[in-house]
Amino acid sequence: MTESPCSSVPSVHAARVAFIGTGSMNESILAGVLASGKDPGTVIATVRRPERADELRDRYGITVYAAGDDDAANARAAEGADVVVLGVKPVGIEDMAREIAGALAPTAVVVSVAAAVTNAMIEAAMPAGQPVVRVMPNTPSRVQRGVLAVSPGASVTDEQTALVGGVLAGSGLVVTVPEEQQDAVSAISGSGPAYVFYLTEAITDAGVALGLDRALAGRLAEETVSGAGELMRATDDDAATLRRKVTSPNGTTEQAIATFDREGLRDIVAHGTANAAARAAAITQELRGS
Repeated sequence: MTESPCSSVPSVHAARVAFIGTGSMNESILAGVLASGKDPGTVIATVRRPERADELRDRYGITVYAAGDDDAANARAAEGADVVVLGVKPVGIEDMAREIAGALAPTAVVVSVAAAVTNAMIEAAMPAGQPVVRVMPNTPSRVQRGVLAVSPGASVTDEQTALVGGVLAGSGLVVTVPEEQQDAVSAISGSGPAYVFYLTEAITDAGVALGLDRALAGRLAEETVSGAGELMRATDDDAATLRRKVTSPNGTTEQAIATFDREGLRDIVAHGTANAAARAAAITQELRGS
């Protein structure tokens, strides 16, 4: 990161934020921004369809442009923004970056939430020195309980990193990581919610196999997973300590854990996450070659 006078960076409250392409993930972040108390008048968004624009205007009270019937919508939204969050799919994000490049203020921070897209890819489509930040969010951002891993590019100042972190903070936990760790982050917190959902499915199926009604088994599994997460947040104990506290010697929980260990559950999780990280790296290479 570089150093720059603080006066060039607005406060989180005053910063103008543009969401370019407001699909599910960008809307989740947008909702968190507004839930944190930010003035809707400082937030602008773009979507493809006019009816989607109407939906977001009604829901959030913000300015929304529909790019489907206005070729200049994305550039107009980016013009004058202090933070520009690109929410389009990885295959289209470099084209989107080029589309808005001419409208950006030199100090505007461009934030990419597209998986596997590096800062260098975005920077190559931007004017020299444009600040670019890569972010890996996850789906619990929708309920302001996400994890958002931030990796600043070479032209980003500490103050700009803090601004981006402040904007994202309404969506959950914000952490800063070196960009070379983003594939690992993608495999853990990015894909992690799906692992938890998968485990919840498995516990539900196990309950059905033991004779429970599926609706009841599902509710028991979901509330147990949710409650366990809340317990981890509410205590200083780590997951291993909490597990040991509910695993009585020669008890029922010990039997289940011993079975999981014998069947190699930890190795399965390690292999799955390693494959997820490898796939993220492969997607980056595919995008570079496209």
